[in-house]
Amino acid sequence: MPRVYLGPAGIPKYVAKARGTLDAVRVVREVGLNAMEVEFVQGVRMSRELAKEVGRAARDYGVRLSVHAPYFINLCSEEADKVERSRQRIVESLDRAYHMEAWIVVVHAAYYGALGPEECYDRVRRELERAYSESGIGSGVYIGVETTAREGQFGTLEEAVRLAKELPFALPVIDWAHLFIRGGGSVNYGSVLDMWTREFGGAHMHTHFTCVRYSSGKFVDEHEPLDYGTPPFEPLARELQGRDVVMTIISESPLLERDALLMKQVLEKYGIALAES
Repeated sequence: MPRVYLGPAGIPKYVAKARGTLDAVRVVREVGLNAMEVEFVQGVRMSRELAKEVGRAARDYGVRLSVHAPYFINLCSEEADKVERSRQRIVESLDRAYHMEAWIVVVHAAYYGALGPEECYDRVRRELERAYSESGIGSGVYIGVETTAREGQFGTLEEAVRLAKELPFALPVIDWAHLFIRGGGSVNYGSVLDMWTREFGGAHMHTHFTCVRYSSGKFVDEHEPLDYGTPPFEPLARELQGRDVVMTIISESPLLERDALLMKQVLEKYGIALAES
């Protein structure tokens, strides 16, 4: 049977309101969820001491934490200072994740720009290795290379998998909506799950889920509530049935924990209960 961790990308505010990240851990558990992604998307503004407090609360409440690094990262920028600042944001995210005992830091790594895909890949690999070394954490936290939606953005499924096979501290982060967009409105959940088992065995699989908007003849990376319906969540729940996989599903819906709870209902329909710890 699958072991599933499920929760919001950020602080709950729809089913129950939380007063900041520390309180959010309690609220996540009290509404019936068991995971939360701490969002540093506008910058790493959390102290180490608060990170430690959040980690203690997560241990007490049985909530599995992950971190999303700032959006303002482009390791393939033509401007050296932007690359430096991007790497430093990853270093700071790794540091806070380590102190809060979060298991993975999700990163949007780069845009191809003038480098092109292969040169950009080599740059991303070097800069991630440097960031991990500069963080000084040694081990215990993965860098999660997120699959992305835009054609000019580093992060195809193949790139994320290749990096993870080459870097011992990296894992792909599967953003189902982004795969759906890159697939022109289609995602084969079973095929991705089969790939994961083949390439990564029993490694924990970190994923994001939201529905996305259809606009001007194509699917675009604009998040919609779960009842919008594309991509559909139920086929993923159906594919998880009977698989020996450990998965975190982070709700990136605009309705955060409300839609995470709807996902929980769908999982339960297929006999999948959330993991106890």
